[in-house]
Amino acid sequence: MDILISEEMESPEFQRFAKKFSIVSDRALWKNPDALKEKIHDARTIIVRHQTQLTAEILRAAPKLLGIGRLGVGLDNIEVQSATDLGIVVVAPLDSNATSVAEFTIALMLSLVRKIPSANSITKAGQWQQQRQTCLGSELDGKTLAVCGFGRIGRGVAARARAFGMRIVVFDPFIQPDSPHMRETAATLHPKLEDALAQADFVTAHSPLTLETKHMFNAKTFSAMKRGAVFINTSRGGVVDENALLDALESWHLAGAALDVREVEPPKTKTAFENLDNIILTPHIASFTTEAQARTYEAVAADIERLLNGDAAVNFVNMPRPSR
Repeated sequence: MDILISEEMESPEFQRFAKKFSIVSDRALWKNPDALKEKIHDARTIIVRHQTQLTAEILRAAPKLLGIGRLGVGLDNIEVQSATDLGIVVVAPLDSNATSVAEFTIALMLSLVRKIPSANSITKAGQWQQQRQTCLGSELDGKTLAVCGFGRIGRGVAARARAFGMRIVVFDPFIQPDSPHMRETAATLHPKLEDALAQADFVTAHSPLTLETKHMFNAKTFSAMKRGAVFINTSRGGVVDENALLDALESWHLAGAALDVREVEPPKTKTAFENLDNIILTPHIASFTTEAQARTYEAVAADIERLLNGDAAVNFVNMPRPSR
């Protein structure tokens, strides 16, 4: 088997693959770790989204595996170190969706402060005159935005926010104060998260999910934010303690929030968030644009083909060639 596909995904690139490589596609395989462990045994490569959990145990059960193609930029569902130790290449199109996610983040900011979801509902319900005054909003111009995580997406958000006249503060332990990216956005770097949050009218999360970043937004950090601030997460659900965020919204310490990602996706049950008027919930769609999806599929497909042909990957996370 040349390629194993463990989740739902359709692309002309994969249709082209079928003419050159042997493919096994099982859209529900990610739900059954035992079946995944069995099928991956004969696979030379595997392509996943975010639902397939490639643990060390699963990877050790794949003696023929040369590469993992991740359709997206998050790597928290892949034990990359284990893959590296086993000589397996991990590829991910890290530049493919940055524009789409950055634009979506700005869209969420505008939707929150201009109360667009509420205004839409009021108008469709025929309550134009009765409820119009409840839609009084505010401007982005002159406000401060804290960007937490200053990678490709965070920098894209900062550049767009600057166009709206916003001031940018940054928290990212891997960025230096003299970084050219800081100069390009006229941003100010803060070594402590709470210091950046204390200045911000808006906070946007763009950090990967790691042991260090899990629940980095919690009761302590939410309390460090200004009363009336707005919080947005289009990164990974696990960076947020959802109970702490709920408390901050219900007490109106935070004026609003928008979550495109959740700790459990999809949520197994309805939560208290759905009863709040000051939060926008979307189903992990920040990168769901025609352009980003095309770039993602093309980049991953090209690297998988390179690996199967014995060539080096281009969009590699750990190493360009397998070492097994």
